[in-house]
Amino acid sequence: MRDTGGDLHTALTAARDRLRHWLLRESLPLWTSAGVDPATGGFRESLDRRTGAPTAAPTRPRVPPRQIYAVLTGAALGWQGPAEALALRALADYHRRFRVADGTLRPEPVVAGGVRPCDLYDQAFALFAYAALAEAVPAKRPAMEAEAAHLLATLRERLRHPAGGFQEDAPPRLPLRANPHMHLFEAALAWEAVTEDAAWPALADEIAGLALARFIDAETGALREFFAADWTPMPDETGRIVEPGHQFEWAWLLRRWGLKRDRQDALAAARRLFAIGCAHGICPQRKMAVLSLTDDFAVLDPVARLWSQTEWLKASLAMGEIAETAAERAACRRQALDAVAALERFLDTETPGTFAGAWHDRLGPDGTFVDEPAPASSFYHIVCAISELDAVLARGGV
Repeated sequence: MRDTGGDLHTALTAARDRLRHWLLRESLPLWTSAGVDPATGGFRESLDRRTGAPTAAPTRPRVPPRQIYAVLTGAALGWQGPAEALALRALADYHRRFRVADGTLRPEPVVAGGVRPCDLYDQAFALFAYAALAEAVPAKRPAMEAEAAHLLATLRERLRHPAGGFQEDAPPRLPLRANPHMHLFEAALAWEAVTEDAAWPALADEIAGLALARFIDAETGALREFFAADWTPMPDETGRIVEPGHQFEWAWLLRRWGLKRDRQDALAAARRLFAIGCAHGICPQRKMAVLSLTDDFAVLDPVARLWSQTEWLKASLAMGEIAETAAERAACRRQALDAVAALERFLDTETPGTFAGAWHDRLGPDGTFVDEPAPASSFYHIVCAISELDAVLARGGV
């Protein structure tokens, strides 16, 4: 390929078409049939990668909201299946199984009388799914607005951290984590698009401020994962963990928020996060984003996860849209194409024994995929990346 903008744009368009075809023709049909319990309408936790059959793994509370988003977004991308009916039935089962009296979503007890701990991560995805339903199913918007407002009020009442953001549970437990806040940030931005309720931009601003002040190291520009009670990095080795996939994911979100608020500091932080992910987080041999680094950018966990490749793609597209020169824009396009190539290896249905529409989740340091079921939780990442590529191409942003 000649290294010209037109060729790169053409290649990204072709990649979008391949990914949409895979999503609409292979994956959504699989995950809305074998991936759904016909008796309850609830989404399965995982599918056997070889047969496409559901596994016996119990469904985690984070999975149904992610699948609701994936199905509704798939419909927006052209899937002709019964997305609304599937999403609404799944919502009812989700609430039946996981919603407790205060509106939070908690795992089912494994024994009678078992404790149902709160996971801030699960609450973030509930809010995200409610926003997706409010946007895609107008008749459900008032109910989803009320549900989301109630859940956010509960989180603020019970889990508010005095220095900003949220505790993990009540009573508090450590470590505090950046990752649930990232998805609360994503949910807040999603709600901004569908309602005028000022609570959502306030939440987005609070979390963006926390990220810029606490999560991102002022010297290196890298975003850490685990924090002590005062939002300083955990004093043990966990406080040094840096995940390339999250450098990319936060870059994508901070670019979106920075443009909305005209915050040049957020855009600068996004560019730096993206640069760190590209420079230190991509394995040069496998050409994939690795799972984790230490804060001096040495590889900590060399496993490549599917989700990290999708975030690499999203961040490349986002940075391309705010590129300041033609050369920078072309470099972002090349990063996007490299991320597509990495993602498509995980989605490769030509591999013998891989069921069409399923995926691999982990690639080891030796370049071989781990033989394990396809987790439903990855679908949200895949669909979001395809949707973002489609939208950016429609805007002429790459």
